[in-house]
Amino acid sequence: MPAVLLLAALGSGCASHAPGPTYYWQSVTGHLRLMAAARPIDDWLSDPATPQTLRPKLERVREMRRFAVQELGLPDNASYHRYADLGRRAAVFNVVAAPAFSLQLEQWCFPVAGCVTYRGYFDEAAARAFAASLPAGLEVQVQPVPAYSTLGWMNWAGGDPVLNTFIHYPEGEVARLLFHELAHQVVYAADDTPFNESFATAVERLGGERWMATRASETARAEYASFDARRREFRALTGDIRRQLQQVYADASLDEAQRGSRKATVMASLRDRYAALRARWGGWPGYDAWIAQANNAGLASQGTYDEWVPAFLALHQQQGGDWSRFYDAVRQLARQPKADRHAALRGLTPSTTER
Repeated sequence: MPAVLLLAALGSGCASHAPGPTYYWQSVTGHLRLMAAARPIDDWLSDPATPQTLRPKLERVREMRRFAVQELGLPDNASYHRYADLGRRAAVFNVVAAPAFSLQLEQWCFPVAGCVTYRGYFDEAAARAFAASLPAGLEVQVQPVPAYSTLGWMNWAGGDPVLNTFIHYPEGEVARLLFHELAHQVVYAADDTPFNESFATAVERLGGERWMATRASETARAEYASFDARRREFRALTGDIRRQLQQVYADASLDEAQRGSRKATVMASLRDRYAALRARWGGWPGYDAWIAQANNAGLASQGTYDEWVPAFLALHQQQGGDWSRFYDAVRQLARQPKADRHAALRGLTPSTTER
């Protein structure tokens, strides 16, 4: 999940729709309330009032945290050793936006965090109010986010906590999410959301597979395999739709009406093909809400998590599966100018791999 814009509170905004003092205030106070709600997992486990259904999940998270350090080389620090119940369905609510005929997400820039393709709010109503204030020509989504990373900046204060917003996910998904968020503390390239999210997604995928293969029960592995198969099919579908839309938007021979008509045809195809997938999945409704609000913003946002994953998987293999060497290679990429970095990633991407 995205790195939170708490870091942006250290300076003033520098983009269109520039954030003002109110935005920075909610970023700081929202995070401080989250941190104040967190207690060490050991305290939760020793507390007789802790629900019995929560205890085994917290114990499992402790095992995942050790695994992340010992098996994946992820940071051994204060993060994810505490737990907080926020009493809400998401940690933050991110606003993303894109033009009607583009998959280029709007950006908001900050002196510390750099430019990112989302704007996060701790209050859903505030996120929706901001979304409604954006220009009418933009397609907008408000996305509930179960977790975020402070990139290790808050480890001195207890680190990022485990949250109620994801602790009850299936085991494989909890593991993936923890590995993803910890990966953000390994490498972060300013002004390059697709690089950061694709790297973390590659770590979560590889780490999740290794956890499930070596630590999970047969039941959990079966559950994970089923869910992950559906996820891969859905991501392949939406990736194909993005490619089709990009072709439509890039076709200079089309006038606005023609472009709009072809876009509508592609989006209708998305809904039809999803309905076919859903039927083959036995009616599983997991992506219904996503499809119901599908637009350029949602498709482009999803693409930031997918774009360079094949390249990072290839780089991990190129480094012999050695996590330390892999992270060093990714750090080297992050230090390069953005254009050079992307050229290197294109060179790593297998030509036959679905993007």
